[in-house]
Amino acid sequence: MKSADFSQAPQHLRDAYTALLRAADLARQVAIQTNTAIVIVQDGQLRRITAEELRQGAAPVAQPPAAQLG
Repeated sequence: MKSADFSQAPQHLRDAYTALLRAADLARQVAIQTNTAIVIVQDGQLRRITAEELRQGAAPVAQPPAAQLG
């Protein structure tokens, strides 16, 4: 779904997206606490991000679509 369409999505899908963002944030926090890496898909490629990279803020962070902000 394109960002422009996101505001037209059913409420349960918008809520699910927000929950996924919270879960990703929690996964990053747990990885830092346990000194383990996480694996994400970025640009269609698997990418392993170490706890040190997470501590330094070098990992990409998903942002909600602009239509959801506000």
